[in-house]
Amino acid sequence: MLVRSLIRFLTPIALLATVALAVPSSAQGSAVPSSAQGAAPQSAPRLAAAWAAPLSTRGRYVVDANGNRFKLKSGNWHGASGTWNGSGSTADAANHHAGEKADQMPLGLDRAPLADIVASFHELGLNSIRLPFSNEMIRDGRPVPDASVRANPQLRGRTPLQVYDEAIRVLTDQGFAVILNNHTNTSRWCCGLDGNERWNTSQSTEQWEQDWLFMARRYAGNARVVGADLYNEVRRNILDDPNWGLGDRHDWHAAAQRAGDRILTEANPNLLIIVEGINWYGLPVDGLPHGRPTLEPVAQLSHTLVRSNKLVYSAHFYGYTGPNHSGATGIGETTDPRYQDLSRDQLFETVRRQAAYVALDGDRHFTAPVWISEFGVGGRDNTDPKSRAWFHNFVDYLVATDADFAYWPLVGWHDNRRGNGWALMHWDAAGNRMGLYDGDDWRADAWRRLVSGGLTGPVAPVRNWSMLTLDHADFNQSVRMRALPDWDSGARKAVCPDGQRLVGLSRTGNRGLCTGAPDTGGHQVVRDEAHVDTDWAVGFTKFQCPRAKTVTGYAVRGGDLSSVLCRDAGTPVGGTSRVVWFDRGDNRPAGGPGGDFATGHYKGQCAPGEHLVGVAYRAWIWSPGKEPDALLCRG
Repeated sequence: MLVRSLIRFLTPIALLATVALAVPSSAQGSAVPSSAQGAAPQSAPRLAAAWAAPLSTRGRYVVDANGNRFKLKSGNWHGASGTWNGSGSTADAANHHAGEKADQMPLGLDRAPLADIVASFHELGLNSIRLPFSNEMIRDGRPVPDASVRANPQLRGRTPLQVYDEAIRVLTDQGFAVILNNHTNTSRWCCGLDGNERWNTSQSTEQWEQDWLFMARRYAGNARVVGADLYNEVRRNILDDPNWGLGDRHDWHAAAQRAGDRILTEANPNLLIIVEGINWYGLPVDGLPHGRPTLEPVAQLSHTLVRSNKLVYSAHFYGYTGPNHSGATGIGETTDPRYQDLSRDQLFETVRRQAAYVALDGDRHFTAPVWISEFGVGGRDNTDPKSRAWFHNFVDYLVATDADFAYWPLVGWHDNRRGNGWALMHWDAAGNRMGLYDGDDWRADAWRRLVSGGLTGPVAPVRNWSMLTLDHADFNQSVRMRALPDWDSGARKAVCPDGQRLVGLSRTGNRGLCTGAPDTGGHQVVRDEAHVDTDWAVGFTKFQCPRAKTVTGYAVRGGDLSSVLCRDAGTPVGGTSRVVWFDRGDNRPAGGPGGDFATGHYKGQCAPGEHLVGVAYRAWIWSPGKEPDALLCRG
């Protein structure tokens, strides 16, 4: 959540440990420059008619129900996640970020009618809104203060959640897509040592999951509520770092995987599941390891949801932070460059490496849309040439790569055209609006370029890839198989999502690679050589599917292959057989379609168009285990 307040009054050790992206509240262009003046604002009927829910993904793009590209041109309407700075009375506006007291509601409802605020989003050319909330807000049953909704008297007596309901109703009635964003546990301004560092810092993981199921079910009847943005800026607290794949209670990869699957299977199968990268690890001290991994770990360990066309990754970029700079000033500041210190070329390379590659590198197990769900900069009062240049360069990169985006923030306050100038739309206490296009905001031309253009119309289907991993537990991503009894009791089992089949395995590491296939059933577990029709791996034990079936899953005990799961192939399987050996090195098709799904391990993979129908292993007396040695691939 940006803009951040200065972190004040923290002890030195807290400052060293914090990942707070600190900045004064009033602080703070290989792209082809555009002279576009921006599209005309869309009216509510035009916007509503322009897309059909639900949304899903095709490769790097989000698409609507008709298969047309739905570029997330979004903004953040903050407030419901909290604006209190964490000290002093919550009733005193001076104790809220930039004096903007929201009382756990979308900001500005004391200054402008809700309909007017939403109309300003049309004027900005947006089609979607990221709507933050806190877990505390969900459970707060107190009526909101009358003064905080004085411009919307119809909201008097309602709880914060009921006001959130009304904001969603008006937004979606106006044609906007709404993405729910679990921003904080507690209703405090993010992001320092505030109890909101992880999804389970101030609450249990189970409570976090239950709250998500509650929210997903609450809006399941509104098709324009399209996404679940699982948690904001996961980062270090004083003692512990988050991680990506270690299997412990700080494992953000595992937590997001489980929560996303539960939302899709228990609450609303239509939602996009949005997973942000890790925002910070380590102590921000020169000489000690620290940094902002963002989406870099996705290349080696991506998510595979039970509905594989629902995954979107997200990342945040602000000029005053950096790939190894927390954004702090003074104590806790390091000598690492901030993003705004980088040259244009360096910035482009860094953003690609940290996040954009996930969308731009196609035909990989990790390929997915990347939503830059927060970026922003100070407006009228900002005279800092570095932050201004960063914003122009960053917008150029978003335009050149046709990236999905969400600006932070949309709504702010002003007093005689002064105040927290990061917002694109401001209202004063009398309800007078100050807008981006008033003629005195230097960001306007860049914004016009940003909301114009980009791919539109139908998006061609693409080949999908998914990674399976048995690092720590079962990884059964088939909704169909989840409903059936345990098919290999006591073993760890991995199954491709419905509509995909297995095409690759690693020798060690228990990794697999899936790709698209006709969605059929007819499952059968194979634990022996009963279906072997020819000795295609002499001296090796072979698990082979019956005729017309293809491998869709596998099970292991320790490092030993225990069984394979076969299902109807949906297409004829036969013709030329090919044995793929990978006991002494990689053996994958030219070009590596699907990407490296088991970094550091030997891998075997059938070619596109082939079915994996058998797996062979040989357990010598002195061998470490019954690890896969060869695959039988058939056309």
